[in-house]
Amino acid sequence: MTILTVATINLRHRADRWRQRRHLLVAQLLDATPDLISLQEISFAIGQGRWLRNQINARLPKGKRPYTLVQKRKQHWRYRSEGVGILSNLPVVYSDYVNLGFNGRVALRANIELPTNQTVDFVTTHLHHIAHDREARQEQALRLAGWLRRTRPTPLQVIAGDFNELPDGPATQVMKQYFRSVYEMRHGREPLATFPTALSSTSSGDWAGCLDYIFVSPVIEHVVEAAIFCDKPSPDDETLYPSDHVGLRATLNL
Repeated sequence: MTILTVATINLRHRADRWRQRRHLLVAQLLDATPDLISLQEISFAIGQGRWLRNQINARLPKGKRPYTLVQKRKQHWRYRSEGVGILSNLPVVYSDYVNLGFNGRVALRANIELPTNQTVDFVTTHLHHIAHDREARQEQALRLAGWLRRTRPTPLQVIAGDFNELPDGPATQVMKQYFRSVYEMRHGREPLATFPTALSSTSSGDWAGCLDYIFVSPVIEHVVEAAIFCDKPSPDDETLYPSDHVGLRATLNL
């Protein structure tokens, strides 16, 4: 058996006081130090992914494996300054991606070598964001699931990201036809909410919901832990959070 720790967090690119909140993000990622981190809304314009990797690696305790970064831009000329990425402290065998449409959103896969010489697919994605366009997200989820089942399939798969969909939404239900949510496996339900934090202007309203998930293939049966993280505000400003989303992390026994 191999213990694998995974996480997901939406970075909110460089919006909402990035320069003030970025060190909160680094510190709270270091507190968790997952093996694999799914990142959404990376700003390529400011080299956000590389900056985050470098800052974390510079602060890792002695003996900890440094992170490598794999990232992919959106596949639409107008939105290529943003994308998704993966931080891994385990060897990356290969990476590939699929275009999910709707302004060039992508799912990025890194095939990861475990200490047992097994491999696991770790996938990051960020689905269409317009709330009422549920059919668009359903189509993206179907395309994602089909791609993972048809293209270089492997038994161990972890898909983590911002699905912009509630637990009862069609895209989430598509994913649950093929995969299982680690938070639901551990707690019997999804988180009450992963968005918004007090960083977002949306938080002044009454709405909050669970939009972020970590899914695993059915052969992964043992979830040791599943929890929210990157959820602590600045001690000096209760509205300053690492992002407008909280993150999810999980410990898996493979």
